[in-house]
Amino acid sequence: MNLLVISNYRDYHTTRPEADIFKKMSKLGVNITIMTYGESKHAKEFKDLGIKVIDFHPEKKFDKKEILKIKNTIIEDKINIVHAFSSKGSYAAIKAAKGLNVKLILYRGFTGNLEWWNPSSYLKHLNKRVDAIMCNSKGVKEYFDKQLFFKKDKAVTINKGHDTSWYAEYKPVDIKKELGLSNDAFLLINVANNRKMKGIPYLMKSVALLPKNKNIHLLLAGKGMKTRENLEILKQADCEDRVHFLGFRKDVLNVVAACDVFVLSSLFGESITKSVIEAMSLQKPAIITDIPGNVELIEDGKSGFVTPSKKPKAMAQAIVNMYNNPEKTKQMGVAAKSRIQNQLSSKQTVIQLKALYEKILAE
Repeated sequence: MNLLVISNYRDYHTTRPEADIFKKMSKLGVNITIMTYGESKHAKEFKDLGIKVIDFHPEKKFDKKEILKIKNTIIEDKINIVHAFSSKGSYAAIKAAKGLNVKLILYRGFTGNLEWWNPSSYLKHLNKRVDAIMCNSKGVKEYFDKQLFFKKDKAVTINKGHDTSWYAEYKPVDIKKELGLSNDAFLLINVANNRKMKGIPYLMKSVALLPKNKNIHLLLAGKGMKTRENLEILKQADCEDRVHFLGFRKDVLNVVAACDVFVLSSLFGESITKSVIEAMSLQKPAIITDIPGNVELIEDGKSGFVTPSKKPKAMAQAIVNMYNNPEKTKQMGVAAKSRIQNQLSSKQTVIQLKALYEKILAE
């Protein structure tokens, strides 16, 4: 099997679960060539494992020279399968594979922005030249399966697995001292860059509903959180002192390690949120909303709580439940880490993806 992977591995932390797939797969005898930016740390690690790295990644959707480079690589390296993860890489790979005897797999990590009636959808994921789509959650696969004229067996659920040992190095930072909070403060944390899909105003409303006599604080780590709407919600509820806007933090996982519970108020458009997996790997239970994808992460009442989307009262009740039951909350944290180890392991991802490659080659 000769595999060509096209992806952007510049951000080491963000792409670690994906890059790890091919580091492990190379040890199983798969001949792998990776097109990515050559200066990336992952590129060096690929080379150290004997994986061929081509210092290249498409910068445009339909650049003829870029498409020809991919096409020539497929021919010269006798590639059997092209697996494109990045958006521009996917557009270029479809064009490059035209007329060649090669299988083509794309990746999809979120729901939305794809409809059977939209002609632009057929330039990428709904293109007939695509042989399979690796979906990062059941929710993403179900989204594809709802599209008319789409072959249901083309979309396959394979999560980007994690290795909980990656997070052993992240020790709790003394965030309570930094923020001037008492030692008995109960800390919630959300890590995200503020976008409509994240539903942050609903999270603000949940905080506004918390009993005043509960020493509960919310930490928001990420860009764009301090909006006029969010601040107004807190001002109206007279609870501005309970929410702490941290902005971007390089040590964000150390901050997560210092908190009690991860909270996520997403409304739509996500698959399986990486920041939730990271928190669970750090032995933190999570309170999330019931949107497709993320709902697969949590066993409600065991490794966290799943609450209805856009229902601040339900999330507030779940928060108070955890605050009132500290020992149970810690047990949930243990269960959360165990769930990642058992259900979303990187080893499992490698086995499932290799099986998909073998299946489509046999077709």
